Amino acid sequence: MSVTSAFASGEARRSTLVGYLPAGFPTVPDAIAAAIAMTEAGAGIIEIGLPYSDPLMDGPVIADAVHRSLAGGTKVRDVLDTVEAVASTGTPTVIMTYWNPVDRHGVRAFAADLAKAGGAGLITPDLSPEEAGPWLEASDEYGLDRIFLVAPSTTSERLATITRQCRGFVYAVSLMGITGTRAAVSEEAESLVTRTREHTDLPVAVGLGVSTRDQAAQVATFADGVIVGSAFVRRLAEAPDPAAGIAAVRQLTSELADGVHNAGGVPSGAR
Repeated sequence: MSVTSAFASGEARRSTLVGYLPAGFPTVPDAIAAAIAMTEAGAGIIEIGLPYSDPLMDGPVIADAVHRSLAGGTKVRDVLDTVEAVASTGTPTVIMTYWNPVDRHGVRAFAADLAKAGGAGLITPDLSPEEAGPWLEASDEYGLDRIFLVAPSTTSERLATITRQCRGFVYAVSLMGITGTRAAVSEEAESLVTRTREHTDLPVAVGLGVSTRDQAAQVATFADGVIVGSAFVRRLAEAPDPAAGIAAVRQLTSELADGVHNAGGVPSGAR
């Protein structure tokens, strides 16, 4: 199932909840169970994080989870197995990864392995379109989505360049800084979505900071997707045991999905 198909279209258009969890946290099986719980509770797209030793964009909650995943021995094969298990539910599943692990694995080999696992594509926060030649070729060969990031500081010219190479959706970072929950949604988020839509018909999903039903509902009034990560990881990290963590993730997903899906209909400016 393609990522774009997860975004409803036409008169029935509404926003989609995109949930993130790192593979291997707290263990590989528990991460799979938590991600599947998210699909069952209303997440329309799942991002599986590929643990990396230098997660520059990640805040302390995700960075700690990634460190624990790596300490537990999580490998690229475990990430691909996680994708395969989650994608088998019929929910579009992508990998969020820094570029170095893909480059080390071999770009074409990684694309082939991801496609074989049923993954839909990659989100690459530290890869620019100008440096993405091998990935653009491999993603075309294997029919994978490529999701690049835009930010409030991105100029109109750069928005045109970045969105031209995107496939699946555009990831709009709602504020400058590292990942993590915030007390309020960035005031720059809606403006960024509006500016991005001037250059593409692809869905635009907003990430960084959402942690509550009300915040999710607010973002869903203007964005095609609401991306949540740290709030889910925190639920797993703070639970007394994995089963309780998975239950907490399921409950939060249900709350966020309710906010996203009942935010007032068609997002403003949606095409």
